[in-house]
Amino acid sequence: MYRRLAFVFPLAPALALALAGCGGGGDRPRELAPSQITTIGVNSYLWRASLDTLSFMPLLQTDSAGGVIVTDWYVNPNTPTERMKVTVSILDTDLRADAVRVAALREVNRGGQWVASPVQAATVQKLEDVILTRARDLRRSAVAG
Repeated sequence: MYRRLAFVFPLAPALALALAGCGGGGDRPRELAPSQITTIGVNSYLWRASLDTLSFMPLLQTDSAGGVIVTDWYVNPNTPTERMKVTVSILDTDLRADAVRVAALREVNRGGQWVASPVQAATVQKLEDVILTRARDLRRSAVAG
């Protein structure tokens, strides 16, 4: 599969240029609002912001076409008896608050065994807020510069 991807990615700029004229709607090319710019299957600002936000955790799986990021278990050095695993789903090509969803798993070490433990709702909400804030900052930077 990696071979096939290596072959496709060098062709992406040429493909994008070829498709640019297929905008529909008469002679005028269809313009995208800055919040909808994407070269992947989901909003590129949300995607980049999610990767930036989770950069301290080991990544297990990323799918930019489907908008899914799955981390591996992360143990904070300050709390070695606890570990977290996070999944971020980007649900839209628009930069909107309801276009990102975070799910988290938490386990605590009890007697050498990892045991499932509840995740505070505020933790998931905080991660979503950090991703959205970062995505908006990335968009502002792109529009301004």
